[in-house]
Amino acid sequence: QVQLVESGGGLVQAGGSLRLSCVASGLTFSSWTMGWFRQAPGKEREFVARITRSGGSTSYKDSVKGRFTISRDNAKNTVYLQMNSLKPEDTADYYCAADLGYHSDPNRYDYWGQGTQVTVSS
Repeated sequence: QVQLVESGGGLVQAGGSLRLSCVASGLTFSSWTMGWFRQAPGKEREFVARITRSGGSTSYKDSVKGRFTISRDNAKNTVYLQMNSLKPEDTADYYCAADLGYHSDPNRYDYWGQGTQVTVSS
């Protein structure tokens, strides 16, 4: 059974930082593209970042470029999202997901974590 478990969310002031982690089990982690998505109240789930199987390539939502960094440690079956210079508009539930391709569309991802809440206050 595939399981993705996010952690690291919380409440921070604008300008602060958080590092989200997602630990995967039940799959060959290095075979999967990993993505981070977020969903704010009343809004659709949106792409935040993705990283290729070996970590060689990354892609980001325009509004987080230069502030967020996705990385992975395949030996630990873990993908991270380092979030710096956080803004109130970053407030959302953040989800990690696994994809056999390399997509930004959440509908293309096969497995999802339960989410971790990030709240950024002004």
